[in-house]
Amino acid sequence: MSSSPFSLWVYLSQTPLLWLTVTLLVYAATDAVSQASGRNPLVNPVLHATWIIGAFLWVTGTSYTTYFGGAQFVHFLLGPATVALAVPLYENRHQVVTAIVPMAVALVVGCIAAIVSVVVLAQLAGLPEVVVLSLAPKSVTAGVAMGIAESLHADPSLTAVAVIITGIMGAIVVTPLMNAIGIRDFRARGFAVGLASHGIGTARAFQVDAIAGVFAGIAMSLNALITALLVPVLVTLLVK
Repeated sequence: MSSSPFSLWVYLSQTPLLWLTVTLLVYAATDAVSQASGRNPLVNPVLHATWIIGAFLWVTGTSYTTYFGGAQFVHFLLGPATVALAVPLYENRHQVVTAIVPMAVALVVGCIAAIVSVVVLAQLAGLPEVVVLSLAPKSVTAGVAMGIAESLHADPSLTAVAVIITGIMGAIVVTPLMNAIGIRDFRARGFAVGLASHGIGTARAFQVDAIAGVFAGIAMSLNALITALLVPVLVTLLVK
């Protein structure tokens, strides 16, 4: 009888529904705390859900493969969620059209800055070439970044970690940083965080302002395309 709870846990831990439930419950709890805090940047639900679930997997000795077997449904929803960004984009299309030229300039400059800065700093820190290459596409969404890393013969797993850290850091610092430097235009604020911090930054932008979210979504999407084109060129020039 004393072994029955353990046996029950072994059974449940192999059930995909358990990890889907854990993921949804933890995120719902952290999001509720974030909302109660007035969406304080330091109470970012993605940040806290990540370490809570990670700690839970470590304590229970659960492998990532087992966990992902249940949580992959949430991963699947990333696609529809990205497509759904077209709805607010269409509703605010007039504001988008009037800002096409500055967006195009900011996109190119921001993309180059994101790539060059991390590559140069990584080399100055003496990091191995494979790490430098893995960090180069850190500012685009994970699926695209990992594909770029594979094309560079880098480490996609390391790239995925860099992408997540970049997104969380961007989501945390964007509001206080923009306030500190006096940028009040939500179009610029949203575009900046979407370009630098992909989906996690875009989610944060929507929490702050709908227009910021729209422009963050545009930046996230276009930056994935531009980064895929520029990373191979820039790393060839910079990595020695």
